Amino acid sequence: MEEILTPIYQAILDGDLESVKSSVQAAMDAGLPAENILKEGLIPPMGEVGRLFEAGEYFVPEMLVSARAMQGGLTLIKPLLAADNVKPVGKVVIGTVKGDLHDIGKNLVSIMLEGAGFEIKDLGTDVPPEKFVEAARESGTGLVAMSALLTTTMTAMPLVIQALEAAGLRQQVKVLVGGAPLTDAYARQIGADGYASDANAAVRVALGLLG
Repeated sequence: MEEILTPIYQAILDGDLESVKSSVQAAMDAGLPAENILKEGLIPPMGEVGRLFEAGEYFVPEMLVSARAMQGGLTLIKPLLAADNVKPVGKVVIGTVKGDLHDIGKNLVSIMLEGAGFEIKDLGTDVPPEKFVEAARESGTGLVAMSALLTTTMTAMPLVIQALEAAGLRQQVKVLVGGAPLTDAYARQIGADGYASDANAAVRVALGLLG
């Protein structure tokens, strides 16, 4: 089994989308369970990509290319994961807050979380508080992740937390925040459960929050 999955690892590190897809297809054709392909083929190299990023050997462009390559493989096995009733690590609703149209950081966090086994509902950018609440209620999510890149829009984050409280969802939903102008102190000040300075940290904090 390991021999079939080995090419996937290097292809993801190289950000080689076509090689990832062909290697995943070969593993599927060989009859490997989708869960094995996910947990032994796709997730481990994303962990290494995160390590390389923290070590300063990879930067955001390399992370994005690797993450997109991983997503190419994940797209192939998603129907099989659903058919096999493989449960995600957790469910995450993610979006950039109202008034903010920046999405590169949010997209990278979304892809990295998906690569770690989370089920993602991406609301996009300029997301009002009520949309976060509606999505959290509908999906039964355990985590709401918010991004802001401007000091003028990060003030929308506490409004989302207040809306979750007003809707009676705050007890069962953890809140993770991130973005260039944010700090851990600000996250604590507004009542968020976690803060992440980058996409790799977001995965680590999300795993910790959903335990």
